[in-house]
Amino acid sequence: MTAAARIAGATIVDVIFHKFAPWGISGVVVISESHLAIHIWPENRYAAIDVFTCGGSMDLDRAVRYLIDTFQAQRSATRSFHRGQEIR
Repeated sequence: MTAAARIAGATIVDVIFHKFAPWGISGVVVISESHLAIHIWPENRYAAIDVFTCGGSMDLDRAVRYLIDTFQAQRSATRSFHRGQEIR
């Protein structure tokens, strides 16, 4: 997650991760531009990743591609929303 933030051109402010027993991880990389968050359910072979940013200084596509490649995702789905856009 920190590598994805760096690749996107973000400024990392803080990093916190928590490992659950017997498995699973939740974490957030706080960046000046907003944050990247991840929640992993290994027993379901599933990870939910959120990449939030304010402004246009980051290359979010590079971060997303990096994460998909790093996790060797067999399937991925991405959604993009602009601030103030109605979500249905």
